[in-house]
Formats: sequence, C-alpha cells, structure tokens
Amino acid sequence: MNYIGSKLSLLEFLENSIDKVVDKDCRVFCDLFAGTGIVGNYFKKKGYKIIANDIQYYSYVLNKHYIENHKELMFSKLTRELSELKKVKTENRKDFVCDYLENLKEVKGFVYKNYCLGGTEDREIQRQYFSDANGMRCDAIRKKIEEWKKEKLINNNEYYFLLTSLIESVDKCANTASVYGAFLKKLKKSAQKDFVLQPAKLTVNAQEHKVYNEDINVLSKKIKGDILYLDPPYNHRQYASNYHILETIAKYDNPKIHGKTGLRDYEEQKSLYCSRVEAKNAFKDLILKAKVKYIFLSYNNEGIMSLEDIKEIMSLRGEYGYFTKNYNRFKADKNRKYKADKTVEYLHYTVCK
Repeated sequence: MNYIGSKLSLLEFLENSIDKVVDKDCRVFCDLFAGTGIVGNYFKKKGYKIIANDIQYYSYVLNKHYIENHKELMFSKLTRELSELKKVKTENRKDFVCDYLENLKEVKGFVYKNYCLGGTEDREIQRQYFSDANGMRCDAIRKKIEEWKKEKLINNNEYYFLLTSLIESVDKCANTASVYGAFLKKLKKSAQKDFVLQPAKLTVNAQEHKVYNEDINVLSKKIKGDILYLDPPYNHRQYASNYHILETIAKYDNPKIHGKTGLRDYEEQKSLYCSRVEAKNAFKDLILKAKVKYIFLSYNNEGIMSLEDIKEIMSLRGEYGYFTKNYNRFKADKNRKYKADKTVEYLHYTVCK
C-alpha cells in the first residue's frame, strides 16, 4: 500500500541503526504505531517476538495477519462448503480460496451504494472512489468472508488473512491520488481495471506474536518488551480520515457517513500526536511509562514536535542520541506545492536507565 509515513525504503536504515545501539539479548520488539505492519513484519523475519498495535481497525486487521499469523492456514472447516479444497495442498489453499472469492457474483452492498457512481448517481452527492464493478465485487467478497466467520467455517487467523487480502487488493484499484481524503473526478487507468484478489503474503516462523487495537498511551503501561519502536504521525493529518473507507471495509458495520467524501465518525480514533497542543505532553507520558530497555522514535525534521522537545523528553529516561537519513517526501497530491522533495528522517533513541 502507498501509505503515509511508510518505512518501506528505510527498513535497512532502521535495522542497521538499531543494531548499533541494542545488546544481543533483545528478543521482544514492540511496534505500537504499527500502520501497515511493514516494520514489525521486517523484524519478525529477523527472529524477534513482535508486539504490535494501532488505534485504526484496518491497521489492526493487517497486523493480525502480517504479525500474528505465523503458521500455514489450513481452511479445514471451509472444506464443508468448498469440497474441492480437500484436494488442494496446504500451501496452495490461500490461493484457491482467494480465487473462489474473486469469482463471486457481484453484490450491491455498502461500498457500491455509497462510494461508487452507480450507487450514488441519484443522490445530492455523487462519489466515485471505485468503479461500479469493483465496488460490487468488494461487497460480494466482504459479505462472504463475514458469512464464513459467523458460520465458523473459518477461524480468526484465516479471517484476518482474507480481510487483509481484500483491503490491499481493493486499495490498488481505488480512484484516488493515494489517500481517501478525496476521489478523482474521472476513473484513472488502474481504477478501470477489475481488481484481482491477491493473497496476502505470509511470514511463517516459530515465534508467537501479539497484536492490539488500543490507544498507545494506555497500552504501553500494560506491556513489557526490550525494544520500543515508535512511528507516530508527524503532522496534523489524521489517519482515520485519510483511510476511512478502508476502515469501513474492515469493519463493514454500515456506519452513518457524511459530507462529499462519505466520512464515518472517527472522534474516538483521533490521535493526540496530530495536535501541536497535545503531542508533546502525550509523548512525554508515553516515554516515561514505557516498560522497555530501549526506545526508538522515527520522526522527520518537519514534524509537530521539535528536535529540542524530543531530546528533552527522551533524555529523561537515559542516554539519548539519534541517526539521520535523507528521505523522499510522501506526496499524496502531485499538484500540491511542497517545501522540499526530501526531508531528513531522524531515528532518535534512548538507552533506558
């Protein structure tokens, strides 16, 4: 996914920098602003036990698969409905199930009725986040996944794998500039294509992992680990509003929506780290109460908190330092003017006393 603040291109920088600071006995890596799970999954592959968290439910779904799933998915009970699945090798069952879902008959459900032109053409506000066909295909797949879950034909691990596959696949054909804060007036080329339900990748290993969907400042008081990695929002952009449709697809809860973009209510998901007034106090509370040996913070030079603020707060816990790397800016809108094409990414750290 093209995600605000994604660390995909910075993973080696993060690993190399962290390795210079931590001791060899570190086993538990806490990624508590997890987003798409890109960082947690990277360190999962390195052998760490991962504790992940995000307040957004769609992010929780992604991490439930990418982090918590660590064994092959059997889909044993689903053979009651899909008898041919019995003949399929375990490692190929994910593909078989996704192929089946991809070929379901289209359904005019919540996504089509609220986020496609065909479903909104007779309303005061018309929306075109997806083509009509892709909206109906999304609804058909989402309804079937929930039906299987309620009938206990799939377990939680299989459920989150399928939801992750749907969220990532439908996102690739969204008619947006990158985020869901607005839709394009005309269907772009990628949005005109029928979306393919691509099975989400699975990292198999022997470790048990844990994923939460909580406020980070509450959760950090309840868990323990060796490394705490923090990647909070850097500016005023709320993830809840920028990815509201993915939230609705993940929950599929028929929410009340409003406005041109069809926003759902996200009052309880607003991050204090997007507020110049609240960010510093929230960060101080988090740092002082974290039960870990090392704290790392990803933050760039244009963030809400200043370098001085971060140094002051993190130094309260022990020895402070940082690493830097030039980084290409995330651009959700090609027509918007930005201060610079690159920013300086800081990886601040504290060796806790």
